Amino acid sequence: MSRIAAFLLSTALLSQTAMAETPGIEKDQLTLGFIKLTDMAPLAIAKEKGFFADEGLNVTLMAQANWKVLLDGVVSGELDGAHMLAGQPIAATIGYGTKAALVTPFSMDLNGNAITVSNAVWAAMKPGVSLGADGKPAHPISAAALTPALDAAAAAGKPFNMGMVFPVSTHNYELRYWLAAGGINPGLYSPDDTSGQIGAQVLISVTPPPQMPATLEAGTIDGYAVGEPWNQAAVAKGIGVPVITDADIWKNNPEKVFGLTADFVAQNPNTTLALTKALIRAAIWLDENDNANRAEAVTILSSKDYVGADPAIIANSMTGTFEYEQGDKRPAPDFNVFFRYNATFPYYSDAVWYLTQMRRWGQIADGKPDAWFDETAKKIYRPDIYKQAAEALIAEGRATPDMFDFDADGYRAPTSEFIDGVSYDGTKPNAYIDSLTIGLKDGQTVVSGKVVN
Repeated sequence: MSRIAAFLLSTALLSQTAMAETPGIEKDQLTLGFIKLTDMAPLAIAKEKGFFADEGLNVTLMAQANWKVLLDGVVSGELDGAHMLAGQPIAATIGYGTKAALVTPFSMDLNGNAITVSNAVWAAMKPGVSLGADGKPAHPISAAALTPALDAAAAAGKPFNMGMVFPVSTHNYELRYWLAAGGINPGLYSPDDTSGQIGAQVLISVTPPPQMPATLEAGTIDGYAVGEPWNQAAVAKGIGVPVITDADIWKNNPEKVFGLTADFVAQNPNTTLALTKALIRAAIWLDENDNANRAEAVTILSSKDYVGADPAIIANSMTGTFEYEQGDKRPAPDFNVFFRYNATFPYYSDAVWYLTQMRRWGQIADGKPDAWFDETAKKIYRPDIYKQAAEALIAEGRATPDMFDFDADGYRAPTSEFIDGVSYDGTKPNAYIDSLTIGLKDGQTVVSGKVVN
């Protein structure tokens, strides 16, 4: 064989290797769940761009009615895995609500949420909001600006109600964080009162994401925290104004995860690896070349099979902008982040932050030592699977080493990029909890509606 022929043959073999599916897949027919939000995009892209198929997977994606139905579907095995709230596998593992052993090898995104209020509430807030040089409201807006609306509700003998999507959702914790940073008490949970409204100045309750705008328009709630496109939908309908994005509450905060049962992962390790590889490829595609693929992603997501919303509304946030009041559209290139900033790596420190908020607001009733937070995070977040998937993609020529952070200990560096400037170090959870002004401190619990030491 000539040297040229040998070269061509070796090139062909390398190409075949690069395109080969993950070997030893235990289950190739899969059903995955999602909620109609733009941050389910990695699932839709992995299917529509053929990344699942490249791995030898035949995946059906099924929209779920709400987060509880989705969680139950994964736990029962009706769903093989799902787009999940980051708090869901964490809460299930510690036995808050549904008890189950769930894990995640893949973080789906950073940022992506906002807090929207009704037009009436915005009218009450606006006089107290400072203006920028362009005469428009200066962001971020502190929750302290809500005070006139809260006072008006109290004077009228009415509760001030806000919606979020699930008790262990990022939205719940972001809404509470924003309120508390502005000096407003969002209320506590206790073992005998799971409303989360103990001592609350704002009553926070659950509303499914797609129902948020209609519920706001009906006057049942005064505002809500939700992912897209349901904030931009309120703007489009002229019924509400987003007042802050979650990136302004905590810059580049972790949002959703891809969740599976621990049993599924143990029984199907190669299938789990294939899923993770496909999702990493989808995340890369979504962010590569300065979001060059986002317009195509919007078209895909607007399908009734996925988010099913007006493409223009989805594009408002997915293509690097965000609209507050009608006509007040601003650049927001990082409103949705799917891959850059190590968005997809399942850091233990991300899990620990959720656990600190569960403890802060009483969902974890009693104090825990720092070691407990670390041990719990390591039961749920699986960077070992992620690393294996990333290394396989590098070997196949589908990714390069510089695209990943193979962090040795699984913890992000401490950050103070929160609206209140408080520093978070995931290795020191109790010190962090004690540094926050409103909420339970280490050693405190709630008994008969009162905080006791």
